[in-house]
Amino acid sequence: MSWIREGELILVERFFANIIKAGPMPRHIAFIMDGNRRYAQKCHVQRQQGHSHGFDKLAETLRWCWHLGIREVTVYAFSIENFKRTKEEVDGLMELARQKFIRLLEERDSLKKHGVCIRVIGDLPLLPLDLQALMAKAVLATKNYNKCFVNVCFAYTSRHEISNAVREMAWGVEQGLLEPSDVSESLLDKCLYTSNSPDPDLLIRTSGEVRLSDFLLWQATHSCLAFQPVLWPEYTFWSLFEAILQFQMNYSALKKARDLYMEEKTRQQLERDQAYVTKELQQEGAASHGDTRRRQILLQKRTALREERIQGFLEALEHKKMDVLKRLCTVTVSA
Repeated sequence: MSWIREGELILVERFFANIIKAGPMPRHIAFIMDGNRRYAQKCHVQRQQGHSHGFDKLAETLRWCWHLGIREVTVYAFSIENFKRTKEEVDGLMELARQKFIRLLEERDSLKKHGVCIRVIGDLPLLPLDLQALMAKAVLATKNYNKCFVNVCFAYTSRHEISNAVREMAWGVEQGLLEPSDVSESLLDKCLYTSNSPDPDLLIRTSGEVRLSDFLLWQATHSCLAFQPVLWPEYTFWSLFEAILQFQMNYSALKKARDLYMEEKTRQQLERDQAYVTKELQQEGAASHGDTRRRQILLQKRTALREERIQGFLEALEHKKMDVLKRLCTVTVSA
């Protein structure tokens, strides 16, 4: 099945879509697509068929999101923990991913038409080299599209993501691009795989499980969490409608918590900068310690220099990532 499902919502879906769109809508939804194996067992089919039906449901869900005006979707496609499954199942999932990314590359005209940007998030070196190459080609082919975004988390866990972000900041310090004092919560946020995306407003897990399974732990701090009993291949427009309604019911509290968090981060950074300036003034001598104008100038200078360093570091980091993807695109992929 295609990644891009064409077609309108049916009449009753359009009616209720217009109703729910009158309220606050999530800009970004994340899905833990759980229940493919249980669906296969329930339908007495092979596990691989369950996973295949799960992909088909993803394509359908992306269409619903598009019609609801939700322009960013992140899906947990394959956890690093999934490598612990049987070799047969893991190999089957890798083959399914190959087929789907080959199909995606065949649909470039449709992706361009709809402006779909595909991002693959995770520890890609853990994957077979030919699959890495396919994913890299899909990412580079769509990186300039900006009407909607599909983030596929593959060979991913949040702990790996956070550990990688810490390593990237350490690399920046080692390269002289950053000062140790530049390292902060805000900078770590910019070093995550999801740095180009807003945090998810709504995180949905299907199949009745009520845990996050190491998915977007950092990003989902102030997200609405919806745990739904339906198996992923059986997910419906009405399941999505119910989850969005839950988000709307909790919108005010979520927004307040997120705003307070951002205010606290800003306050903490200001306190660090003021402490640094105070130390500088003390070193200059008592005469300048109480000089308000001098304090303001030093504070502005410190902020400007830090922002310049961080911007240079982030550009170098992006360049490094693009180089990896471009090298992967030179890998010959077997037919």
